[in-house]
Amino acid sequence: MNTNTVRTGSLTELSSYPKWAREMVEACEPARRSVRDHVMWDMMRDGSIDPQTMHNFMVGTWSLIERFPSFMALSLLKTRYGRSAGDNMARRWLVRNIRVEQNHAEYWLDWAEGAGVPREDVLDGTPPRGTQTAADWCHDVCGRDTLAAGIAATNYAIEGVTGEWSAKVYDSVAYANSLPEAGRKATLRWLQLHAAYDDTHPWEALEIVCTLMGSQPAPEEVEHVRECIERSYVSLHYGLERCLVQHAVGEVEEQAA
Repeated sequence: MNTNTVRTGSLTELSSYPKWAREMVEACEPARRSVRDHVMWDMMRDGSIDPQTMHNFMVGTWSLIERFPSFMALSLLKTRYGRSAGDNMARRWLVRNIRVEQNHAEYWLDWAEGAGVPREDVLDGTPPRGTQTAADWCHDVCGRDTLAAGIAATNYAIEGVTGEWSAKVYDSVAYANSLPEAGRKATLRWLQLHAAYDDTHPWEALEIVCTLMGSQPAPEEVEHVRECIERSYVSLHYGLERCLVQHAVGEVEEQAA
């Protein structure tokens, strides 16, 4: 039976959430770290990322950025006002934050151009194979799965770890200095926004998931949502690896020629 869950402390403290949620989040920690601590961010942070890898990343990640509001819209379609406290909370939050997302695609294109990747390449280029995995997964889980699973996989998992790696890169003086001084503020806008607001955004999503599922969800429900969160991290990690792999393959072919 689903009974409403009210967090017992600060929004951003895991200890404020029910035991099943804490255990679920902790079980996903290795997969989350594989994204948060990926070598891609070290390369950016050190100002040493090469143009081809940056190009792969910008073009390969574009579909996730551009389509993200549509994933949230798919979740919104599942809500029914007045059906439950979780539905009401999700509905208000999704409506508000879909509007927040509306300019992020343009800020991504600004980042790409400042980093030396033409806007036309991002919009019309062919992404490295495998880099669309996370976007396709988000579309599937938000379109076909439960409201709780969709919000957990996208707004909690994807946005949460994005906030972490964005902060790493945005806080780097070396990375900022590697960009052209003219237009640098606009170039860093996407990173600035995600490093700033995403530290609470995913926690709000987790609170919604807990409210939707209640204080005593069935173990199989918890396991399913855990698998959805972990799959988001795995998909992101795979896409990042494909950005690096594509570059490595190109180097090998060039050397062989």
